[in-house]
Amino acid sequence: MGANEFAKLPHIGESLLRKEDVRFLTGQGNYTDDINLNHQKYGYFVRSPHAHAKIKSVDISAAAKMPGVARIFTGADLAGKMGGLPCGWQIHNPDGSPMKEPAHPVLAHTKVRYVGDHVALVVADSHVNARNAAEAVVVDYEPLGAVIDMATAKNGPALHDEAPDNHCYKWTLGDKAAVDAAFAGAAHVTKLDLVNNRLVPNAMEPRAVNASYNRATDESELYVSNQNPHVERLLMTAFVLQWPEHKVRVIAPDVGGGFGSKIYLYAEDVALTWAAKELNCAVKWTADRSEAFVSDAHGRDHVTHAEMAMDKDGKFLALRVHTNANMGAYLSTFASAVPTILYGTLLAGQYTTPQIYVEVDAWFTSTAPVDAYRGAGRPEATYLLERMATRCAWEMGLSQDEIRKRNFVTQFPYQTPVALQYDTGDFHQVMNKANDLADVAGFAARKAATEAKGLLRGIGYSSYIEACGLAPSNIAGALGARAGLFEAGEVRVHPTGSVTVFTGSHSHGQGHETTFAQVVAARLGIDPSQVDIVHGDTGRIPFGMGTYGSRSLSVGGAAIMKALDKIEAKAKKIAAHLMEASDADIEFSGGEFKVKGTDKKIPFGQVALTAYVPHNYPLDKLEPGLNETAFYDPTNFTYPAGTHICEVEIDPQTGVVRVDRFTCVDDFGVIINPMIVEGQVHGGVAQGLGQALQEACVYDKESGQLLTGSFMDYTMPRAADLVNLKIGHVCTPCTHNPIGSKGCGEAGAIGSPPAAMNAVLDALKSVGVHELDMPASPSRVWEAIQKAKA
Repeated sequence: MGANEFAKLPHIGESLLRKEDVRFLTGQGNYTDDINLNHQKYGYFVRSPHAHAKIKSVDISAAAKMPGVARIFTGADLAGKMGGLPCGWQIHNPDGSPMKEPAHPVLAHTKVRYVGDHVALVVADSHVNARNAAEAVVVDYEPLGAVIDMATAKNGPALHDEAPDNHCYKWTLGDKAAVDAAFAGAAHVTKLDLVNNRLVPNAMEPRAVNASYNRATDESELYVSNQNPHVERLLMTAFVLQWPEHKVRVIAPDVGGGFGSKIYLYAEDVALTWAAKELNCAVKWTADRSEAFVSDAHGRDHVTHAEMAMDKDGKFLALRVHTNANMGAYLSTFASAVPTILYGTLLAGQYTTPQIYVEVDAWFTSTAPVDAYRGAGRPEATYLLERMATRCAWEMGLSQDEIRKRNFVTQFPYQTPVALQYDTGDFHQVMNKANDLADVAGFAARKAATEAKGLLRGIGYSSYIEACGLAPSNIAGALGARAGLFEAGEVRVHPTGSVTVFTGSHSHGQGHETTFAQVVAARLGIDPSQVDIVHGDTGRIPFGMGTYGSRSLSVGGAAIMKALDKIEAKAKKIAAHLMEASDADIEFSGGEFKVKGTDKKIPFGQVALTAYVPHNYPLDKLEPGLNETAFYDPTNFTYPAGTHICEVEIDPQTGVVRVDRFTCVDDFGVIINPMIVEGQVHGGVAQGLGQALQEACVYDKESGQLLTGSFMDYTMPRAADLVNLKIGHVCTPCTHNPIGSKGCGEAGAIGSPPAAMNAVLDALKSVGVHELDMPASPSRVWEAIQKAKA
């Protein structure tokens, strides 16, 4: 079944209410912190107050005698008994040498490398007793100099012996000689320096772990707030603990938001799993918000210089980019892939730039590890490119939409100069629809009305493209991936015709229990209420890669579709037997099997019952039952794209930026549930505007202390900061997956930051401000205005 045919099925494109919301809205959700096990104890971590220091000694004698304490584990207890936390993607330098990959101990043993680094784990009979004992652990530190600024990291104190200059790797992509030649013949060159500010993910549910051990079976069970349980188990058992994989079960129940920050294997997960086995009891830990700020993997943190060469008409000829990327103190699970494979390969954007060359230098610093955060590399690439496109337009005397239209890709498939090949799209149609929906024609009148009030108004564009569904496995492996990127789906049809689907994808707010049910119901001609979706449990589902990179429907859904193909093929044979026909003459649609050219037909439910009550059944040809499993490894990325248009008002007396209008027109391919997609776009735009206008994770450059360690210092967007979005869609179905979907979960966070910042700078041009880095907070905007006046 092709994507166009699939899109016409019942339930596809319907805004069905989310099945899972009943339990969430009535307080029946089952999150990791809701899990309490027999003989449960509580863990609390002793964390480093220093950004960089030697550990001279750890004295636990007084703490071990405190009420309720069962055991205190230090780095010395774990040293030599397990490996370090692994990085899942290896990057190579231009000379072919591998990146520097220092050990990442579960508990620091000889040295701490950032504020919040794990030093010891206290296990006690209550959270309070564990915390009190942790405060009584005496650690003798010898402070060393902090390394915070990437610009000076090379000459700073070495965090790791393996990287004496704190340099992790250099990565390049593109033809440097061809780019240099294009610049030499360019009519105009635009230059831009950008900072992509560091972010703290701040999911509503903090990370949580509850680990237990069964001595009789030598099995461990781990409840964890995580986006990909099978990867968590694989990394923990094969690379760290060296335990048999089948002896560990990982369960990720309801998860209250992830945004990439719950993809990784964290030290807490390993330490508690180890402690549970050592103590033969369950050990539970839930992060408080202060811990989350210092210990969750952060996002973004790039410093970039970029140059665009153009001809006299504003046609892009070549792009040259150098980026310094902050890795933090250690390499997190996918950290090395974010500023390379997921960033450099997207620098073509929607444009036909013939030549692109990008260099990335990655650095270790005395900060929390940096890894994927909603969009993962794609927002960083889009921010650079879309800020650049608008800057080019202004320097060439063109409108923001015109310079984009002059450079849009129009012929597909399109091979970019940075490895990716786009299969389909219609960027002009998206732009035209966005201009209409945003009423760009009326902007001049709105600007005049704003200025009459003594305010400034600006409009900003962002035409993004992203690569989702990370694939295929063999190509990813050649590029450094240390895991497969397929997905699994199992479909079990029950005797009554109801269905249970087991998917390797994981839902942490995306609505999979509804969307996947719609896909299955549409194929089988049954009601979505008859379909249950099971995920997040390595003990129940086939090996899957979890959810990230907007891959759930395009990869996980495609695996389910392949399993449904097998279900349909077997069911047709059963139906053919029942109707005394050839299975080649059986058609299936609307939940009924029909014999071509006759009025013979039987419902899907009858075939399902026959499969399990095989009194009249081709037992010589078929086994009873109607269960099938399939794995799907994509042949290419999917490429969602869109244009976002933002209008802002700025009060020059206070620097306050107010988003007045925001328009999104996106091409997500075939959309299963428009309501859920709209919710994903709303959430992504909220996060993107948070980065653009409010959020910034800041460390003190001398001490390495986190200066924005709470919501008193780190500003998150609230309802009053947002505006009702205008949302539109264009559909060019993906050509290489059976659903035709492209992914939608990250788009809002990718397209919105450059649209907002371009709008801010458009407004500030009239008062002499030409550059400003995110976030455009009131104080930063006001200071920029005052500086321009001086």
